[in-house]
Amino acid sequence: MDIHEYQAKDLLRRFGVQVPRGGIAYSPEQAVYRASELSGDKWVVKAQIHSGARGKAGGVRICASEEEISDAAQWMLGRKLVTHQTGPRGKLVSRLYIEEATDIAQEIYLGFVMDRKEERVVVVASAEGGMEIEEISAREPDSIVRSVVDPAVGMQAFQAREIAFQLGLDPSLIAQAVKTITGCYRAMSELDANMVEINPMVVTRSGEIVALDAKLSFDDNALFRHPEISELRDKSQEDSRETFAEDRGLSYIGLDGRIGCIVNGAGLAMATLDMIKTAGGEPANFLDVGGGASPERVLMSFKAVLNDRNVEAILVNIFAGINRCDWIAEGVIRAVKELQLDMPLVVRLSGTNVEEGMRILAESGLNITTAETLADAAEKVVAAWKAADKQQAEAV
Repeated sequence: MDIHEYQAKDLLRRFGVQVPRGGIAYSPEQAVYRASELSGDKWVVKAQIHSGARGKAGGVRICASEEEISDAAQWMLGRKLVTHQTGPRGKLVSRLYIEEATDIAQEIYLGFVMDRKEERVVVVASAEGGMEIEEISAREPDSIVRSVVDPAVGMQAFQAREIAFQLGLDPSLIAQAVKTITGCYRAMSELDANMVEINPMVVTRSGEIVALDAKLSFDDNALFRHPEISELRDKSQEDSRETFAEDRGLSYIGLDGRIGCIVNGAGLAMATLDMIKTAGGEPANFLDVGGGASPERVLMSFKAVLNDRNVEAILVNIFAGINRCDWIAEGVIRAVKELQLDMPLVVRLSGTNVEEGMRILAESGLNITTAETLADAAEKVVAAWKAADKQQAEAV
């Protein structure tokens, strides 16, 4: 789960990380008022979306007057910002963060990520901040500093000092840097975060280390331990297809293809996506219906798949161990009838009660194509999709 910049900064502040003063605004009038509360002669208006590269899309503006703040807020609010991270759909701006301007002397990149190979938290830092870590790695690979944290003892002060010295910080700033680095690690550890990123962490001309931007991402499986973090979730920033499925206990990831997939088991689901591509099609989603799928759960899976308006054919691929093929068949029939499905549907069943499941499908009288193997199912659904697409094009 991702959160907004202002929420991340509020959390990091609790762990001793220094951040600029700021306030949230939902209208141009509020934005102007927030700036007056902060005083000063320059402010930064930041669109709050779950994406980086906001500045390149016009989502970060430095303003020197109330008029400029109002104009910037008017332009951003209600607009969908499109960055290379959001994709063409973009992200809707519904709130702004008004922040005091910072006099920057130096920009630094600081990130904490889970290295699944090492099974450790890894600190990645660079004296070349202000750009994405991929760009830094490509342009200044020698500037990258890496440090692995031993989970038995956590981030130690000496380790943080080593990172600070490798970043070339002035000796007078080392104590502040240590406080920032250890604070970020504590936030990641205590809040069950997957990632903490400060980009840029800046040194001001007055000699302070400040987190100018912040991004935190959390482990969904640990949110039950942190209800205060769960409350920070902004569903308007998430893929509506994925949100619908997640709220109903389904594992779903939206893709860009035209063939919807309903499968049980992550491994089988991945294999199904591969077979569809091998057959010449493009999958529209990854969906794991899970074990013990009832007819109601199958129906809900169909609804999740059909929330994507690009879907033009559906493949159901079930290997029943915990599941039962007759339950799946009943769910498929119910979905076709209740949702008035009018697109190609291919069903491949294998495992427990497969004979009964196939009998139920055969006797339903519905336009359902069955398949014996995964390869057969993938070829049939791609062929049916192409035929329907061609027929629709000719009709137009």
